[in-house]
Amino acid sequence: MTATDTNITISGLGAHVGETVTLNAWLTDKSGKGKIQFLKLRDGSGFVQATVFKNDVPEDVFEAAKRVAQEQAVRVTGEVRADERAPGGVELAVRDLAPYAESGGEYPITPKEHGIEFLLDHRHLWLRHRRPWAVLRIRDCVQRAIVTFFHGEGFVRFDAPFFTPNAAEGTTELFEIDLFGEDKAYLSQTGQLHAEAGALAFGKVYTFGPTFRAEKSKTRRHLLEFWMVEPEVAPGDHAGNMALQERFVSFLVRRVLEECRTELELLGRDVEKLRGAAEGNYPRVTYTEALEIIRGHIESGDLPKGVQADVQPVEWGDDLGAPHETILGYHFDRPVIVEKYPAAIKAFYMQPDPEDARLALCDDMIAPEGYGEIIGGSERIHDFALLKSRIEHEGLPLDAFEWYLDLRRFGSVPHAGFGMGLERVIAWISGIDHIREAIPFPRMLTRMTP
Repeated sequence: MTATDTNITISGLGAHVGETVTLNAWLTDKSGKGKIQFLKLRDGSGFVQATVFKNDVPEDVFEAAKRVAQEQAVRVTGEVRADERAPGGVELAVRDLAPYAESGGEYPITPKEHGIEFLLDHRHLWLRHRRPWAVLRIRDCVQRAIVTFFHGEGFVRFDAPFFTPNAAEGTTELFEIDLFGEDKAYLSQTGQLHAEAGALAFGKVYTFGPTFRAEKSKTRRHLLEFWMVEPEVAPGDHAGNMALQERFVSFLVRRVLEECRTELELLGRDVEKLRGAAEGNYPRVTYTEALEIIRGHIESGDLPKGVQADVQPVEWGDDLGAPHETILGYHFDRPVIVEKYPAAIKAFYMQPDPEDARLALCDDMIAPEGYGEIIGGSERIHDFALLKSRIEHEGLPLDAFEWYLDLRRFGSVPHAGFGMGLERVIAWISGIDHIREAIPFPRMLTRMTP
Protein backbone atom coordinates (compact mmCIF):
# COMPACT_ATOMS: atom_id res chain seq x y z
CA MET A 1 0.00 0.00 0.00
CA THR A 2 1.39 3.41 -0.93
CA ALA A 3 0.59 6.69 0.86
CA THR A 4 -0.21 9.46 -1.59
CA ASP A 5 0.09 12.34 0.91
CA THR A 6 3.18 14.32 -0.07
CA ASN A 7 3.21 16.19 3.27
CA ILE A 8 3.93 13.21 5.49
CA THR A 9 6.35 14.01 8.31
CA ILE A 10 8.39 11.84 10.63
CA SER A 11 6.14 12.69 13.58
CA GLY A 12 3.17 11.32 11.63
CA LEU A 13 4.71 8.04 10.49
CA GLY A 14 2.93 6.06 13.18
CA ALA A 15 -0.33 6.50 11.27
CA HIS A 16 1.18 4.92 8.13
CA VAL A 17 2.53 1.56 9.32
CA GLY A 18 2.58 -0.88 6.41
CA GLU A 19 2.48 1.91 3.83
CA THR A 20 5.18 3.16 1.49
CA VAL A 21 5.77 6.87 1.99
CA THR A 22 8.12 9.59 0.80
CA LEU A 23 9.91 11.92 3.22
CA ASN A 24 12.01 15.02 2.80
CA ALA A 25 14.67 14.88 5.50
CA TRP A 26 18.26 15.51 6.58
CA LEU A 27 20.81 12.92 7.64
CA THR A 28 21.93 13.38 11.26
CA ASP A 29 24.17 10.30 11.49
CA LYS A 30 24.73 6.93 9.88
CA SER A 31 26.39 3.59 10.46
CA GLY A 32 26.60 0.22 8.80
CA LYS A 33 28.87 -2.02 6.79
CA GLY A 34 28.68 -4.62 4.09
CA LYS A 35 25.16 -4.96 2.76
CA ILE A 36 23.34 -2.68 5.19
CA GLN A 37 23.27 1.04 6.01
CA PHE A 38 21.49 2.64 8.96
CA LEU A 39 20.52 6.25 8.33
CA LYS A 40 19.29 8.49 11.12
CA LEU A 41 17.01 11.11 9.63
CA ARG A 42 15.30 14.26 10.88
CA ASP A 43 12.78 16.60 9.29
CA GLY A 44 12.06 19.15 12.02
CA SER A 45 9.06 17.22 13.32
CA GLY A 46 11.06 14.29 14.72
CA PHE A 47 13.72 11.64 14.18
CA VAL A 48 13.58 8.19 12.57
CA GLN A 49 15.99 5.44 11.59
CA ALA A 50 15.94 4.37 7.95
CA THR A 51 17.44 1.01 7.00
CA VAL A 52 18.90 0.37 3.55
CA PHE A 53 19.50 -3.27 2.58
CA LYS A 54 21.64 -3.79 -0.53
CA ASN A 55 19.39 -6.56 -1.86
CA ASP A 56 16.23 -4.40 -1.56
CA VAL A 57 17.31 -1.41 -3.65
CA PRO A 58 19.01 -0.69 -6.97
CA GLU A 59 22.79 -0.45 -6.87
CA ASP A 60 22.81 3.32 -7.39
CA VAL A 61 20.45 3.83 -4.42
CA PHE A 62 22.65 1.76 -2.14
CA GLU A 63 25.73 3.68 -3.27
CA ALA A 64 23.92 6.97 -2.64
CA ALA A 65 23.10 5.78 0.90
CA LYS A 66 26.77 5.01 1.48
CA ARG A 67 27.89 8.43 0.20
CA VAL A 68 25.28 10.68 1.82
CA ALA A 69 26.95 13.00 4.32
CA GLN A 70 25.90 14.35 7.70
CA GLU A 71 23.23 17.07 7.34
CA GLN A 72 22.84 16.46 3.64
CA ALA A 73 19.19 16.88 2.54
CA VAL A 74 17.60 13.82 0.94
CA ARG A 75 14.30 12.60 -0.45
CA VAL A 76 13.61 9.11 0.88
CA THR A 77 10.91 6.61 -0.06
CA GLY A 78 10.35 3.52 2.06
CA GLU A 79 7.97 1.25 3.91
CA VAL A 80 6.94 2.25 7.42
CA ARG A 81 7.45 -0.64 9.84
CA ALA A 82 6.45 -0.87 13.49
CA ASP A 83 9.37 -1.20 15.91
CA GLU A 84 8.60 -0.57 19.59
CA ARG A 85 12.33 -0.15 20.32
CA ALA A 86 12.63 2.79 17.94
CA PRO A 87 11.86 6.45 18.76
CA GLY A 88 8.25 7.02 17.74
CA GLY A 89 7.71 3.25 17.50
CA VAL A 90 8.55 3.00 13.79
CA GLU A 91 11.43 2.71 11.35
CA LEU A 92 11.68 3.13 7.59
CA ALA A 93 12.72 0.35 5.18
CA VAL A 94 14.22 2.35 2.30
CA ARG A 95 13.27 1.66 -1.30
CA ASP A 96 14.64 4.84 -2.91
CA LEU A 97 16.90 7.70 -1.84
CA ALA A 98 18.17 10.79 -3.65
CA PRO A 99 20.18 13.74 -2.26
CA TYR A 100 18.89 17.21 -3.13
CA ALA A 101 22.41 18.58 -3.62
CA GLU A 102 26.02 17.61 -3.12
CA SER A 103 27.48 17.95 0.36
CA GLY A 104 29.26 21.23 1.10
CA GLY A 105 32.14 19.49 2.85
CA GLU A 106 32.70 18.16 6.35
CA TYR A 107 29.92 19.21 8.72
CA PRO A 108 31.39 21.08 11.73
CA ILE A 109 29.36 19.43 14.51
CA THR A 110 30.40 15.81 14.42
CA PRO A 111 29.02 12.97 16.60
CA LYS A 112 31.46 13.64 19.44
CA GLU A 113 31.72 15.93 22.47
CA HIS A 114 32.02 19.64 21.70
CA GLY A 115 32.49 22.47 24.17
CA ILE A 116 29.60 24.86 24.78
CA GLU A 117 31.43 27.84 23.24
CA PHE A 118 32.05 25.86 20.04
CA LEU A 119 28.40 24.87 19.91
CA LEU A 120 27.25 28.46 20.48
CA ASP A 121 29.65 29.67 17.77
CA HIS A 122 27.79 27.25 15.49
CA ARG A 123 24.34 27.88 16.97
CA HIS A 124 22.90 28.29 13.47
CA LEU A 125 23.77 24.64 12.86
CA TRP A 126 23.45 23.34 16.43
CA LEU A 127 19.72 24.19 16.30
CA ARG A 128 19.31 21.10 14.09
CA HIS A 129 20.47 18.70 16.80
CA ARG A 130 18.37 16.75 19.26
CA ARG A 131 18.91 18.76 22.45
CA PRO A 132 18.18 22.24 21.05
CA TRP A 133 15.41 20.71 18.92
CA ALA A 134 13.71 19.43 22.07
CA VAL A 135 14.21 22.62 24.10
CA LEU A 136 12.94 24.93 21.38
CA ARG A 137 9.91 22.77 20.66
CA ILE A 138 9.09 23.07 24.37
CA ARG A 139 9.54 26.82 23.96
CA ASP A 140 7.04 26.78 21.11
CA CYS A 141 4.59 24.78 23.24
CA VAL A 142 4.89 27.26 26.11
CA GLN A 143 4.42 30.25 23.80
CA ARG A 144 1.26 28.77 22.30
CA ALA A 145 -0.01 27.88 25.78
CA ILE A 146 0.52 31.47 26.96
CA VAL A 147 -1.75 32.80 24.23
CA THR A 148 -4.33 30.06 24.83
CA PHE A 149 -4.42 30.70 28.57
CA PHE A 150 -4.84 34.45 28.46
CA HIS A 151 -7.45 34.45 25.75
CA GLY A 152 -9.29 31.75 27.67
CA GLU A 153 -9.30 34.11 30.66
CA GLY A 154 -10.67 37.01 28.62
CA PHE A 155 -7.43 38.97 28.13
CA VAL A 156 -6.62 41.15 25.13
CA ARG A 157 -3.10 41.02 23.69
CA PHE A 158 -1.68 44.52 23.89
CA ASP A 159 1.67 45.40 22.31
CA ALA A 160 4.02 47.73 24.17
CA PRO A 161 6.75 49.77 22.44
CA PHE A 162 10.39 48.71 22.50
CA PHE A 163 11.63 52.31 22.58
CA THR A 164 10.86 54.24 25.74
CA PRO A 165 11.89 57.73 26.96
CA ASN A 166 12.00 56.63 30.58
CA ALA A 167 12.75 53.65 32.78
CA ALA A 168 10.26 51.72 34.85
CA GLU A 169 12.84 51.07 37.56
CA GLY A 170 15.71 53.51 36.94
CA THR A 171 18.15 53.68 34.02
CA THR A 172 21.15 51.80 35.41
CA GLU A 173 20.21 48.56 33.60
CA LEU A 174 18.96 50.06 30.34
CA PHE A 175 20.50 50.21 26.89
CA GLU A 176 20.63 53.86 25.88
CA ILE A 177 19.94 54.83 22.27
CA ASP A 178 21.06 58.05 20.60
CA LEU A 179 18.11 59.39 18.60
CA PHE A 180 19.93 61.03 15.70
CA GLY A 181 22.01 63.15 18.09
CA GLU A 182 18.97 65.07 19.28
CA ASP A 183 17.61 63.09 22.21
CA LYS A 184 17.94 59.87 24.18
CA ALA A 185 15.72 56.82 24.39
CA TYR A 186 16.09 53.39 25.91
CA LEU A 187 15.37 49.83 24.89
CA SER A 188 12.46 48.79 27.05
CA GLN A 189 13.09 46.63 30.10
CA THR A 190 9.37 45.97 30.57
CA GLY A 191 6.02 46.51 28.89
CA GLN A 192 4.32 47.00 32.24
CA LEU A 193 3.73 50.76 32.29
CA HIS A 194 2.11 50.73 28.87
CA ALA A 195 0.17 47.58 29.80
CA GLU A 196 -1.36 49.54 32.68
CA ALA A 197 -2.74 51.99 30.14
CA GLY A 198 -4.11 49.01 28.23
CA ALA A 199 -5.75 47.53 31.32
CA LEU A 200 -7.56 50.79 32.05
CA ALA A 201 -8.86 50.73 28.48
CA PHE A 202 -9.69 47.00 28.10
CA GLY A 203 -9.85 45.62 31.66
CA LYS A 204 -7.49 42.67 31.16
CA VAL A 205 -4.49 42.78 28.82
CA TYR A 206 -1.13 41.10 28.36
CA THR A 207 2.02 42.13 26.55
CA PHE A 208 4.34 39.50 25.11
CA GLY A 209 7.65 40.27 23.44
CA PRO A 210 11.40 40.82 23.82
CA THR A 211 12.79 43.02 26.60
CA PHE A 212 16.31 44.22 27.29
CA ARG A 213 18.43 44.47 30.45
CA ALA A 214 21.94 45.95 30.41
CA GLU A 215 23.15 43.82 33.32
CA LYS A 216 26.84 42.95 33.28
CA SER A 217 26.06 39.48 34.52
CA LYS A 218 27.43 36.14 33.38
CA THR A 219 25.19 33.91 35.49
CA ARG A 220 23.15 31.05 34.09
CA ARG A 221 19.95 33.02 34.79
CA HIS A 222 20.70 36.15 32.74
CA LEU A 223 20.44 37.27 29.13
CA LEU A 224 20.70 40.78 27.68
CA GLU A 225 17.67 40.12 25.49
CA PHE A 226 14.85 37.90 26.65
CA TRP A 227 11.09 37.50 26.30
CA MET A 228 8.53 38.58 28.88
CA VAL A 229 4.81 38.07 29.22
CA GLU A 230 3.19 40.77 31.35
CA PRO A 231 -0.53 40.71 32.16
CA GLU A 232 -2.35 43.61 33.86
CA VAL A 233 -5.84 43.52 35.38
CA ALA A 234 -8.02 46.53 36.26
CA PRO A 235 -9.70 46.42 38.67
CA GLY A 236 -7.35 43.97 40.32
CA ASP A 237 -5.61 43.38 43.63
CA HIS A 238 -2.67 41.57 45.19
CA ALA A 239 -4.58 38.42 46.15
CA GLY A 240 -6.16 38.03 42.73
CA ASN A 241 -2.77 38.64 41.11
CA MET A 242 -1.18 35.73 42.98
CA ALA A 243 -4.12 33.46 42.14
CA LEU A 244 -3.74 34.33 38.44
CA GLN A 245 -0.03 33.53 38.54
CA GLU A 246 -0.72 30.08 40.00
CA ARG A 247 -3.40 29.25 37.43
CA PHE A 248 -1.11 30.47 34.66
CA VAL A 249 2.06 28.56 35.55
CA SER A 250 0.24 25.32 36.38
CA PHE A 251 -1.53 25.57 33.00
CA LEU A 252 1.79 25.96 31.16
CA VAL A 253 3.36 22.97 32.90
CA ARG A 254 0.32 20.77 32.26
CA ARG A 255 0.33 21.69 28.59
CA VAL A 256 4.02 20.76 28.19
CA LEU A 257 3.50 17.46 30.00
CA GLU A 258 0.60 16.71 27.64
CA GLU A 259 2.24 17.76 24.36
CA CYS A 260 6.00 17.31 24.78
CA ARG A 261 6.58 13.85 26.22
CA THR A 262 9.02 12.97 23.43
CA GLU A 263 11.02 16.17 23.94
CA LEU A 264 11.15 15.77 27.72
CA GLU A 265 12.28 12.15 27.38
CA LEU A 266 14.98 13.14 24.90
CA LEU A 267 16.28 15.70 27.42
CA GLY A 268 16.21 13.13 30.22
CA ARG A 269 13.85 15.34 32.23
CA ASP A 270 12.43 13.79 35.41
CA VAL A 271 8.80 14.68 34.78
CA GLU A 272 7.79 13.58 38.28
CA LYS A 273 9.48 16.75 39.53
CA LEU A 274 6.99 18.75 37.44
CA ARG A 275 3.85 17.01 38.72
CA GLY A 276 3.42 19.31 41.71
CA ALA A 277 3.73 22.41 39.55
CA ALA A 278 1.08 21.03 37.19
CA GLU A 279 -1.33 20.41 40.07
CA GLY A 280 -1.27 23.94 41.49
CA ASN A 281 -1.73 24.57 45.22
CA TYR A 282 1.45 26.60 45.37
CA PRO A 283 2.60 27.44 48.91
CA ARG A 284 2.65 31.12 49.86
CA VAL A 285 4.96 32.60 52.43
CA THR A 286 5.74 36.16 53.40
CA TYR A 287 9.18 37.64 52.88
CA THR A 288 9.74 37.44 56.65
CA GLU A 289 8.72 33.77 56.75
CA ALA A 290 10.99 33.05 53.79
CA LEU A 291 13.96 34.50 55.70
CA GLU A 292 13.26 32.08 58.56
CA ILE A 293 13.09 29.10 56.20
CA ILE A 294 16.41 30.13 54.65
CA ARG A 295 18.03 30.66 58.04
CA GLY A 296 16.85 27.25 59.21
CA HIS A 297 18.46 25.47 56.26
CA ILE A 298 21.71 27.40 56.66
CA GLU A 299 21.99 26.78 60.39
CA SER A 300 21.20 23.06 60.02
CA GLY A 301 23.55 22.64 57.05
CA ASP A 302 20.70 21.22 54.99
CA LEU A 303 21.67 22.91 51.74
CA PRO A 304 20.85 21.93 48.14
CA LYS A 305 23.48 21.12 45.56
CA GLY A 306 25.13 24.24 44.21
CA VAL A 307 24.77 26.32 47.38
CA GLN A 308 28.10 26.87 49.10
CA ALA A 309 28.39 25.99 52.78
CA ASP A 310 29.48 29.53 53.69
CA VAL A 311 26.24 31.14 52.43
CA GLN A 312 24.93 33.72 54.89
CA PRO A 313 21.32 34.27 56.02
CA VAL A 314 19.43 37.25 54.64
CA GLU A 315 19.05 40.21 56.97
CA TRP A 316 15.59 41.74 57.06
CA GLY A 317 15.47 44.53 54.50
CA ASP A 318 17.91 42.91 52.08
CA ASP A 319 16.86 41.27 48.83
CA LEU A 320 17.19 37.53 48.23
CA GLY A 321 20.21 36.36 46.28
CA ALA A 322 20.38 33.40 43.92
CA PRO A 323 21.57 30.97 46.66
CA HIS A 324 18.64 31.99 48.88
CA GLU A 325 16.14 31.46 46.07
CA THR A 326 17.71 28.05 45.46
CA ILE A 327 17.22 27.14 49.12
CA LEU A 328 13.57 28.19 49.00
CA GLY A 329 13.00 26.20 45.81
CA TYR A 330 14.62 23.19 47.46
CA HIS A 331 12.32 23.50 50.48
CA PHE A 332 9.15 22.99 48.40
CA ASP A 333 8.17 20.44 45.72
CA ARG A 334 6.52 23.04 43.51
CA PRO A 335 6.83 26.79 42.90
CA VAL A 336 6.51 28.94 46.01
CA ILE A 337 5.07 32.46 46.07
CA VAL A 338 6.95 34.85 48.36
CA GLU A 339 4.91 37.96 49.12
CA LYS A 340 5.15 41.31 50.90
CA TYR A 341 8.78 42.31 50.47
CA PRO A 342 10.14 45.50 52.06
CA ALA A 343 8.96 48.43 49.94
CA ALA A 344 12.42 50.00 50.09
CA ILE A 345 13.92 47.27 47.88
CA LYS A 346 11.08 47.21 45.34
CA ALA A 347 10.00 49.42 42.45
CA PHE A 348 8.37 52.82 43.01
CA TYR A 349 4.98 51.84 41.56
CA MET A 350 4.14 49.07 44.06
CA GLN A 351 1.18 49.59 46.40
CA PRO A 352 2.11 49.75 50.12
CA ASP A 353 0.62 47.14 52.42
CA PRO A 354 -2.20 48.88 54.34
CA GLU A 355 -1.39 46.75 57.39
CA ASP A 356 2.34 47.57 57.40
CA ALA A 357 3.65 50.56 55.45
CA ARG A 358 7.15 49.08 55.44
CA LEU A 359 5.95 46.40 53.03
CA ALA A 360 4.73 46.37 49.43
CA LEU A 361 1.82 44.31 48.10
CA CYS A 362 4.13 42.38 45.80
CA ASP A 363 5.35 38.85 45.24
CA ASP A 364 7.94 36.73 43.49
CA MET A 365 7.34 33.17 42.33
CA ILE A 366 10.37 30.95 42.94
CA ALA A 367 10.72 27.79 40.86
CA PRO A 368 12.00 24.58 42.46
CA GLU A 369 15.26 22.75 41.65
CA GLY A 370 17.43 25.87 41.81
CA TYR A 371 15.86 27.78 38.91
CA GLY A 372 15.09 30.85 41.01
CA GLU A 373 12.60 33.64 40.37
CA ILE A 374 10.35 33.15 37.35
CA ILE A 375 7.67 35.77 38.14
CA GLY A 376 7.62 39.17 39.81
CA GLY A 377 4.39 41.03 40.36
CA SER A 378 2.50 43.53 42.48
CA GLU A 379 -0.59 45.57 43.02
CA ARG A 380 0.17 48.99 41.52
CA ILE A 381 -0.19 52.31 43.28
CA HIS A 382 -3.50 53.78 42.10
CA ASP A 383 -3.46 57.02 44.11
CA PHE A 384 -2.21 60.03 42.13
CA ALA A 385 -0.54 61.89 45.02
CA LEU A 386 1.22 58.79 46.36
CA LEU A 387 2.54 57.76 42.94
CA LYS A 388 3.79 61.27 42.22
CA SER A 389 5.61 61.40 45.55
CA ARG A 390 7.24 58.02 44.87
CA ILE A 391 8.46 59.14 41.44
CA GLU A 392 9.96 62.27 43.00
CA HIS A 393 11.51 60.29 45.85
CA GLU A 394 13.27 58.01 43.35
CA GLY A 395 14.68 61.05 41.52
CA LEU A 396 12.99 60.10 38.26
CA PRO A 397 12.09 62.82 35.72
CA LEU A 398 8.51 63.79 36.48
CA ASP A 399 7.82 65.10 32.99
CA ALA A 400 8.61 61.69 31.47
CA PHE A 401 5.93 60.14 33.69
CA GLU A 402 3.15 62.67 33.07
CA TRP A 403 1.32 60.23 30.83
CA TYR A 404 1.65 57.52 33.50
CA LEU A 405 0.27 59.88 36.14
CA ASP A 406 -2.67 60.60 33.82
CA LEU A 407 -3.76 57.01 34.41
CA ARG A 408 -4.31 58.03 38.05
CA ARG A 409 -5.82 61.41 37.25
CA PHE A 410 -8.59 59.99 35.11
CA GLY A 411 -10.57 56.95 36.19
CA SER A 412 -7.99 55.30 38.43
CA VAL A 413 -8.82 51.97 40.09
CA PRO A 414 -6.75 49.46 42.05
CA HIS A 415 -5.00 47.25 39.51
CA ALA A 416 -2.30 44.60 39.49
CA GLY A 417 -0.05 42.60 37.22
CA PHE A 418 3.14 40.60 36.89
CA GLY A 419 5.97 39.73 34.55
CA MET A 420 7.16 36.21 33.70
CA GLY A 421 10.53 35.57 32.10
CA LEU A 422 9.92 33.10 29.29
CA GLU A 423 13.45 31.68 29.10
CA ARG A 424 13.64 31.02 32.85
CA VAL A 425 10.39 29.07 32.72
CA ILE A 426 11.55 27.07 29.70
CA ALA A 427 14.89 26.30 31.38
CA TRP A 428 13.09 25.03 34.49
CA ILE A 429 10.50 22.93 32.65
CA SER A 430 13.16 21.51 30.30
CA GLY A 431 15.64 20.86 33.12
CA ILE A 432 18.53 22.56 31.31
CA ASP A 433 21.37 24.26 33.17
CA HIS A 434 21.56 27.65 31.44
CA ILE A 435 18.88 29.87 29.90
CA ARG A 436 21.14 30.56 26.91
CA GLU A 437 19.78 27.27 25.51
CA ALA A 438 16.16 28.40 25.97
CA ILE A 439 16.27 30.99 23.18
CA PRO A 440 17.27 30.38 19.54
CA PHE A 441 20.12 32.93 19.44
CA PRO A 442 21.24 34.05 22.93
CA ARG A 443 22.54 37.58 23.48
CA MET A 444 24.85 37.78 26.47
CA LEU A 445 27.64 39.92 27.85
CA THR A 446 30.15 37.74 26.01
CA ARG A 447 28.12 36.80 22.92
CA MET A 448 26.45 38.69 20.07
CA THR A 449 26.89 36.14 17.27
CA PRO A 450 25.74 34.33 15.23
